[in-house]
Amino acid sequence: MSLPELKDCVLDHIAIAVRSIPAARKIYEDLGLHFSPTTEEVVDQKVLTAFAHVDENAHIELLEPTSAESTIHKFIESKGEGIHHLCFKVPDVRAKTEELLRQGYKFIYPEPRIGAGGCLVNFMHPKSTGGVLIELSQRPAGEAYP
Repeated sequence: MSLPELKDCVLDHIAIAVRSIPAARKIYEDLGLHFSPTTEEVVDQKVLTAFAHVDENAHIELLEPTSAESTIHKFIESKGEGIHHLCFKVPDVRAKTEELLRQGYKFIYPEPRIGAGGCLVNFMHPKSTGGVLIELSQRPAGEAYP
């Protein structure tokens, strides 16, 4: 059986809400993953992020809140640490958002925003996706994870 070539929608990362990136990254490093040596603060989202490659496409993203006002802090307080969302890389977030809106899906933001790594992102509302928060992400031209 051959696997399909996915060019227009590829799993980019699984985001995990954590209280502490250093504590959480040890778990994944013990499994053999290697994280970028630096974290990135996404001020707009009030989080620190750390990424580890899983394969040529997918990553694990750890999300640590930097404020009690962060949606990640609120998520951890209500649900505990754990998987927060799935992210799919698409060539054009605006076009994919418009396409999915026409199909009846709801989005968190009316317009895509800048996320970690300078990516253009938008989130599909879990109420329209069977309870799963799904992020669509478009990398800046020529950019890759560290």
